[in-house]
Amino acid sequence: MRRILCLVLATAPALPAAPAYSQEVTLRLVSAFPENQFYVKRTLDWIAELNKDGKGVVQINFIGGPKAIPTFEVGKAVQTGVVDIGFSTGAFYTNVMPEADILKLSETSAAEQRKNGGYELVNKIWAEKANMRYLAKVVEFTPFHLYINKKIDKPDLTGMKIRITPVYREFFQSMNAQVMTTAPGEVYTALERGVIDGYGWPIHALFDLNWQEKTKFRVDPGFYNAEVSLVMNLDKYKSLPAKAREYLDRKALAYEQQNDFWKTYNQQEAKRQADARIQTISFDAATSKAYVEKAKEIGWANAIKASPQYGEQLKKVLAK
Repeated sequence: MRRILCLVLATAPALPAAPAYSQEVTLRLVSAFPENQFYVKRTLDWIAELNKDGKGVVQINFIGGPKAIPTFEVGKAVQTGVVDIGFSTGAFYTNVMPEADILKLSETSAAEQRKNGGYELVNKIWAEKANMRYLAKVVEFTPFHLYINKKIDKPDLTGMKIRITPVYREFFQSMNAQVMTTAPGEVYTALERGVIDGYGWPIHALFDLNWQEKTKFRVDPGFYNAEVSLVMNLDKYKSLPAKAREYLDRKALAYEQQNDFWKTYNQQEAKRQADARIQTISFDAATSKAYVEKAKEIGWANAIKASPQYGEQLKKVLAK
């Protein structure tokens, strides 16, 4: 972790001199996703707005993406306070706690979870197990898909090497895939060299990483629900002056409340994939239903096994 801290300090951009504010707090944010990804670009816009309105209260210093801290080490960096805020998905920090991956199973929305006790439960667990404050979910309404370069006519991946994160490990293994974990930045080369035959990924964001150049098929329907969020070191969150904490919470909630954006964006991305000649593989209605139900069944079985303490409680607020 000392090596990561040195790397963070070395890669942090120099900031121009700013007026001295007695109560202004500067928070350091790192992204688990590459800087050129659309998720990150939207978050940089949010940071710019927060900084503009937050002079004298809160400022956020974006220190970079995986070149600053590797993708799968961001969670640990937030947990230990090497950075203040992480922009990540739970699947990238299961090395901190297994519950992080359960949010992919959400069928209730972030807004519903703030009403049904889900948000409070998540923060209870994240505080207890990861020393984190879950500020906001800023990507949802976004299914995952299987993308492959060999055509199939049924949910069987025998003989195929598929890139995974914890999100879809057990589901793809249930279809006889050989699985391997890599950071997003390594997938293009793995496809190019034939190291993998496909990967799991949301309906959007292929073009940010140029994966469409090496992808032939998308399997429909999608399954699960992508979750990308802002998580903060709990000790740092608690140490904020009341005004700064209220401002940060308000801005994070406002960002979350933009999530309907993804519904339209995902439709546009599906069309964009078709225009890029990524073909759609669709099963018959019965097979498609069984495919999605199997993903859900495997997901919850593994969630409850990994977290016997909280799995069932999370199911009550996340599932429908």
